[in-house]
Amino acid sequence: MFVLLQNDPNCPPGTCPEIIAAAGFAAQTVAAYAELPFPDLAQVTGIIVLGGDMGVYETERFPYLERVRAFLRLALEREVPLLGICLGGQLLAQVAGGCVASPSPHGEMGIRSVELNDSGAADPLFTGVPRSFLTFQLHNDSFTPPGDALLLASSAACPAQAFRLGPSAYGVQFHPEVNPVIVTCWGNLPDPPEDLLTGFLAQKAAFDAASRAILGNFVRLAAGLRRP
Repeated sequence: MFVLLQNDPNCPPGTCPEIIAAAGFAAQTVAAYAELPFPDLAQVTGIIVLGGDMGVYETERFPYLERVRAFLRLALEREVPLLGICLGGQLLAQVAGGCVASPSPHGEMGIRSVELNDSGAADPLFTGVPRSFLTFQLHNDSFTPPGDALLLASSAACPAQAFRLGPSAYGVQFHPEVNPVIVTCWGNLPDPPEDLLTGFLAQKAAFDAASRAILGNFVRLAAGLRRP
């Protein structure tokens, strides 16, 4: 079973469930913000930690973030494969000893190009993904990976777009899970930075090709490493 950890009601799992199902696995979405119990890690093949409008330091406003951090620490200790997306990647960086800038000078909005370095191009998470690929971004904060992490990708505005800890814990700053429904929702939030949906739809084919490959690669990687 794959766990989709949802930190914000406006940040649902998007394409993750269908990609997991296509690989022959079940997915369970757990609403962390609703204080729902987390599953037993012994039954978990992999975890995808989704994004959120809050920052990693806003624990007083969002106390459930401490439960999420504790869950991530335990998953790291037990080497359960992890993929942290945006806020999820920032939380992963934080619990592993990295830093999160909030707000950050490296914020990005909309479709943006990301570049793999040599390590990223060789990493199984990015199998079949070109060295330069299109992503969807919506972040005001950004992570600096822990010192023992392997940096995998960057962009013109943000020097750390993806990293790996150990064999199978990944953090990415971009959003591979989004679809038109999610982008429409985010574009309707107060003071959207730009016409997010128009830009997304114009590049959707290229975005989908890279994003679905990344999510599918994570599912296959996790399944190959761990069979509860």
